[in-house]
Amino acid sequence: MILGTLKDSARYEALHPDFKEVFDYIKQHDLLHTELGRIELRGEEVFINNVDPTTVLSCDQPLEAHEAYLDIHVLLEGQERIGWLPTGECRKPRGSFDHEKDFILYDDTPTSYVDLLPGQFAIVYPEDAHAPLIGQGEKIRKLIVKIRVK
Repeated sequence: MILGTLKDSARYEALHPDFKEVFDYIKQHDLLHTELGRIELRGEEVFINNVDPTTVLSCDQPLEAHEAYLDIHVLLEGQERIGWLPTGECRKPRGSFDHEKDFILYDDTPTSYVDLLPGQFAIVYPEDAHAPLIGQGEKIRKLIVKIRVK
């Protein structure tokens, strides 16, 4: 997992060929006041889900992991805690991997937590099982960027 701020996103752009395009788009658009839903940058290769979920208690949020996509979680409004555990250390799957939806859920306990504030982001790769949306039942606004792993 990589943590950063949109203000300093240029430091991370060399890590993936699509990062610059994504961070430039986010910084050039007022996505907090944009309609909720999917924003396609390049079809199924790079897209953004603009969402307003309600946070849940840590004990109610499973870890999730992906194979085909990496995520960039960008907080626009509110506060969000994200739990983390290396995917290779997950031992309690809730079921088998759903290849169509690109995810698996685990009931393992995260070993680390980070708190995101507006303007901050977390990049999670397939090796990063993560439990997003942890909080006390508040509505938040966030972007979930999906970038196909190459």
